[in-house]
Amino acid sequence: MPMTAPDFDRYFTPGHSFSYESGRTGTLAVAFAGELWLPSGQVTACDPFIGLGGGEAEPFTARVAPGRYRAETAIATLTDPGEDLGGPPHRRTAAARLVIRDTATVTWEPALRAGQDASSLGEDEFFGYGVDAGTGCFYDVAADESFPECEGDEGPLWDAFEEAGHGPGPHLVTGENGHNLVAFGSGWGDGHYPTWVGRDADGGVTCFVTDFFVVPTPGDDPA
Repeated sequence: MPMTAPDFDRYFTPGHSFSYESGRTGTLAVAFAGELWLPSGQVTACDPFIGLGGGEAEPFTARVAPGRYRAETAIATLTDPGEDLGGPPHRRTAAARLVIRDTATVTWEPALRAGQDASSLGEDEFFGYGVDAGTGCFYDVAADESFPECEGDEGPLWDAFEEAGHGPGPHLVTGENGHNLVAFGSGWGDGHYPTWVGRDADGGVTCFVTDFFVVPTPGDDPA
């Protein structure tokens, strides 16, 4: 069967800990990015250094009411056995979440784009977006052309990461006409990552979450 969503509640529970078979341990914290403006209610996600402004990042089919919504990331601080704790912390973005409503999520479904069919997926397969610059983001599809200066190592998006020492973020970046996006490091870096849609008991969308595969699956997580 296709990949199923992990327990994202633990990702966004400050202080939750986990460990890898190597002995490396991790502790999670939540970093608030700010409010993302969704003027059309059509959410998209991509590597902004690759997909932003190209008109190729199609929105997810799950739409929400236009508005401003809380964006946050789950940041994992990792420690290796015998590591000198006096050095700089090793932090990675474990997941990024766009919160639509603060009701309990009872079901998860893949965030699909037009033409994608979850029933076509094989064992542990998923739809997701490719990352080639170590970065992911959320934004409204209407904002796609609002960042003309964000190309390569130029513009406000690059500046946000550079000023923060190219750490995991998150960063809320404003473009033209008041549009904005929230960007963050993509876990271990380049790869292919799934986004999930959470729904509450009434079927309403509670959130969009992108998983960057930093937190081990429960079978590998004895913490």
